[in-house]
Amino acid sequence: MSGSLDWRDAKYEETYGQELLGLERRREHDPAFTIEDLEALLRHLYAMDGADWVGRGLLQDTIMEATIAAHESFLAQWRAMEAKSGD
Repeated sequence: MSGSLDWRDAKYEETYGQELLGLERRREHDPAFTIEDLEALLRHLYAMDGADWVGRGLLQDTIMEATIAAHESFLAQWRAMEAKSGD
């Protein structure tokens, strides 16, 4: 069983890192990208996650979990920076 956890952990970390990097690049290079846009992306991801009535399988579930977590984390960091700059 540890082998299955190892590949899932590795895939989660890989996906999480790639998603964060993509979000950082988009924010850096797309001045039109806003917190509201990111919130809309996150709502879409939640809807996609909830639409899994036939089952995606472990690989796609792991990717979805990591993708959502990266978006949530990036949003929290962005909001914190906005709040700090507003002080």
